[in-house]
Amino acid sequence: MRRLGHHRLHGKTGGVGTKGMVAKLSIGVIVLLICTLSLLFSANIGSSPEPTRPSKIKVEELWESAASGGWRPSSAPRSDWPPPTKETNGYLRVRCNGGLNQQRSAICNAVLAARIMNATLVLPELDANSFWHDDSGFQGIYDVEHFIETLKYDVKIVGKIPDAHKNGKAKKIKAFQIRPPRDAPIEWYLTTALKAMKEHSAIYLTPFSHRLAEEIDNPEYQRLRCRVNYHALRFKPHIMKLSESIVDKLRSQGHFMSIHLRFEMDMLAFAGCFDIFNPEEQKILRKYRKENFAEKRLIYNERRAIGKCPLTPEEVGLILRAMRFDNSTRIYLAAGELFGGERFMKPFRTLFPRLDNHSSVDPSEELSANSQGLIGSAVDYMVCLLSDIFMPTYDGPSNFANNLLGHRLYYGFRTTIRPDRKALAPIFIDREKGKIAGFEEAVRRVMLKTNFGGPHRRVSPESFYTNSWPECFCQMNPKKSSDKCPPDNVIEILDSRLESVRDPDSTSQTNSTASGLER
Repeated sequence: MRRLGHHRLHGKTGGVGTKGMVAKLSIGVIVLLICTLSLLFSANIGSSPEPTRPSKIKVEELWESAASGGWRPSSAPRSDWPPPTKETNGYLRVRCNGGLNQQRSAICNAVLAARIMNATLVLPELDANSFWHDDSGFQGIYDVEHFIETLKYDVKIVGKIPDAHKNGKAKKIKAFQIRPPRDAPIEWYLTTALKAMKEHSAIYLTPFSHRLAEEIDNPEYQRLRCRVNYHALRFKPHIMKLSESIVDKLRSQGHFMSIHLRFEMDMLAFAGCFDIFNPEEQKILRKYRKENFAEKRLIYNERRAIGKCPLTPEEVGLILRAMRFDNSTRIYLAAGELFGGERFMKPFRTLFPRLDNHSSVDPSEELSANSQGLIGSAVDYMVCLLSDIFMPTYDGPSNFANNLLGHRLYYGFRTTIRPDRKALAPIFIDREKGKIAGFEEAVRRVMLKTNFGGPHRRVSPESFYTNSWPECFCQMNPKKSSDKCPPDNVIEILDSRLESVRDPDSTSQTNSTASGLER
């Protein structure tokens, strides 16, 4: 059959066959071209504002904020958002476990849960756990009055559950304790939790970390999380003043960078990164892991190869040197007690001698007494938020860096340096084997592919608390109506609606202003 086909191409009808084939190929090429252009066009229309990758790293530009692409932070409601009703379904208590930033995301989830259930939120409890040895509590860390006032358009908040009065007698309301499922969907709060609340008048959700799904298909709910995280949760005035004083001292000599050096016992034990330590240190890490985390066989080489190990202090220094930061760079270290001591810090200090922490910049009595507790962590948080550049060495879910990256994005796309540990691992491993040639160039190639703090698409496993774009941002010159910024008088509209709940006679006035929020 092949021979017959071949003969026909050269026979009497061969010219027609050839022309037909050419015609078909031409049509195929045209169709392919049209499809390609269509795909490119559609990709451009629906794409996120991914920054154009620079051809080389310019250190002087990193000291400034990243390009915004015409976006600005905005977490105000953009559609109908009624105030909390006069009567709610009951009281919601939560116990936020973990460190400062895990607690912070739990507080955001608690406010959202209260809104979903039309519940009155009792001021969240902060777990005074064995790691922190700190019982400062919500009132000791955050500005309670500001928290309640900022969220008055969203939820009702009280300091404690009031007594119930019946037949002239006061009776204490005991909250019914429930352990919520991890990453519970909204439906769980509207069914299981709400049913228990209506039955008992109050519920107590504990523990409350990662107990509400992060990805929710409701931008107004996500914006509420941002209002809590970036507006309502303000540290107490003395913590803010202390933080600003440290920033002023650091900045008095020019730009400064902050680094969250997560080279600490708990993280190293959790990650299973033991082999770089001596036998006694390994014994300590294995013991800590056994006592605090689920049993799992972890092989250091495998963990490191997939980027699961925190960067060592020396690796951090080598990355910065490869990026062309010089030894005059001032660096603020936000970290607990580094595991392994000075022998791990010495190579970093040799490369970058101008290292500080909150104790060295401001050795005040308050910080000395609480340097590793919630107050020390709160000061570190604020200094890192306000620094010109922030670099995390391990940005796992709900930890310090995870939340800070999101806050700095919301705070005006402030520059961040996020090393890709998985891509860097083989480069560092080669260096340890003596392959020095081309090391810095290889590091730079990896770092050029990272995002330095501009708006970018959120892709799993990146957390909403790390990147709230686009829900909590708006565009000054939008191409889509959904990206349009809320009206300038949004607070007046919300105030008017709140008054209508307190004074029903003002309902007609509220209705006349309601359209101002609709999109």
